[in-house]
Amino acid sequence: MTGSAPAPAPTRVQRLRTWLSRETTGGALLIGAAFVALVWANSPWRASYQALSDAVVGPAAIGPLPVHLDLSLATWAADGLLAVFFFVVGVELKQEFVAGSLRNPREAGVPMIAAVGGMAVPALIYAGTVLLLGDPGALRGWAIPSATDIAFAVGVLAIFGRGLPAAIRTFLLTLAVVDDLLAIVVIAVFYTAEIHWLALLGTLVCVALFGWHVRSRSPRWFLLVPLAVVAWALMHSSGVHATIAGVLLGFTVPAVALHGEPTSRTTRYEHGIRPFSSGFALPVFAFFAAGVSLVDGDGPGAVLGQPVVAAIAAGLILGKLIGVLGTTALVTRLTPLRLPDGIGVRDLLPVGLLAGIGFTVSLLISELSFGDSEHTDGAKIAILGSSVLAAILGAVALRRDARQARSNDMNLDGRPDDVHDFIGDAKDHETH
Repeated sequence: MTGSAPAPAPTRVQRLRTWLSRETTGGALLIGAAFVALVWANSPWRASYQALSDAVVGPAAIGPLPVHLDLSLATWAADGLLAVFFFVVGVELKQEFVAGSLRNPREAGVPMIAAVGGMAVPALIYAGTVLLLGDPGALRGWAIPSATDIAFAVGVLAIFGRGLPAAIRTFLLTLAVVDDLLAIVVIAVFYTAEIHWLALLGTLVCVALFGWHVRSRSPRWFLLVPLAVVAWALMHSSGVHATIAGVLLGFTVPAVALHGEPTSRTTRYEHGIRPFSSGFALPVFAFFAAGVSLVDGDGPGAVLGQPVVAAIAAGLILGKLIGVLGTTALVTRLTPLRLPDGIGVRDLLPVGLLAGIGFTVSLLISELSFGDSEHTDGAKIAILGSSVLAAILGAVALRRDARQARSNDMNLDGRPDDVHDFIGDAKDHETH
């Protein structure tokens, strides 16, 4: 009797890549990096942290051509490494629009509209709070509480949502993906002071060349990487935030299998780059972005007492919850759209809380919003504290939801739910 040979054991590199790709790993590394930065920035050695952040690396010019890439390490993390994260976001968006949860607007309608509500309500609460507390100068940060951190939120769901229908994960992913797309538009439109059109045109040319080559039969990394780097550098020079280049490049990757390939290139590129994005780029960005000193100046009381702190906390915790739940309730009552099979209104409580985990994009927008350290420090402390609180509340709500009995028609559409996949199943891990 003959049988197939056993599959070879994974190498150490393969095991490391798999570990770094896990949603739980990404969230843990983000929190760990932010915690280390916060401790270091408030320790007796905080001057060394600031010196490291301010250390300038890179050329101001290449020959006669000024490139203005003599940037601090903190800026390289925010503008450079975060572009890798946004490339992964762009690839995921392309996959979702072409072959995923955003392909059918009727099915994705509720989470898509909930994402809009989940951005608008926090922004309104933020604006109302800073005006009420007498700090109109902080209005520029209105978009800070409107963002959701996909990696962090889905990581919490993966740990504490075991046993719940996998449709809840799809709902949260769709909501977070649309949230990211809108956040990208907000950054490009509202946080771009001046545009240098020649550099922007050069970026678009490089993106077009990247898109042409990435669709060829055998795209070569030694051509794609230089095109991506030049596109990023030109976007940085154009005045538009450089991370937008990552999104545009990600959108060019084909989301259908080409030339007889077994899987789409969006899937392969996402799997190939995610370990670097979640295991290095995002933690390093969090390390440089989260190092807020509470011991210098007037002390922690002065920072925590700023109107921007209360505004961001209210926007992320209350605004996201009210926006997601309220919008969903209105949509399902006033339109033919319904929640997917297996999801009830009660499941949206933890989803709304997890949507309040702002972290990565919120930290980026806080840096783009304010030129003074006073508002920026308060904003970062509020983002970190509110995101951790939202994660804890979301985890508690998930466990409570998982322990409750479920009906056979959770979405109240008059038809029995056809639910076979649950969070934590082997099939769920293989699929996602």
